[in-house]
Amino acid sequence: MKITELSTAYAKVHLPAKIALVATQKPDNGYNLITVEWFMRTSIQPPMFAISIGHNRFTHECLEEHRFFNLIFPSVEMKQLCAFSGSNSGKDVDKFAETDTKYIPGKLNKLPIPTEALAAFECEVTSQIRSGDHTIYIGEVKYSWVNAAKEPLIYQRKV
Repeated sequence: MKITELSTAYAKVHLPAKIALVATQKPDNGYNLITVEWFMRTSIQPPMFAISIGHNRFTHECLEEHRFFNLIFPSVEMKQLCAFSGSNSGKDVDKFAETDTKYIPGKLNKLPIPTEALAAFECEVTSQIRSGDHTIYIGEVKYSWVNAAKEPLIYQRKV
């Protein structure tokens, strides 16, 4: 064991990583998706999730305007949507239209739930914490969805 640069150590433990999608409402109209790796369950009672969003991301702007998000666990059929959502800004493109993603409106604020998803959690932001160049949004789960016909989760893997 020896001391090293953060990037070297992080590269050893980073992949594979579980990924998810976050759906938000755009400030003006429509919906946005972002692919995230930094998320976690933070409470059992009440059920809560935290997501970490960079200050320079369009999703950050969306969450500052509208205090709801859907945390979506993608099925393997959603691999291309995850790749597209992680490499394009919702400020410039409608990710749902561009990828022809089918969805149903959720119960909380009507945010989209992709029909191919494995599971989805509709969350209301209850608090947030600034963490360097990111904000951690903590959301209480108001509704949860599962698609028993879909599995397994998508993992980002080393190539």
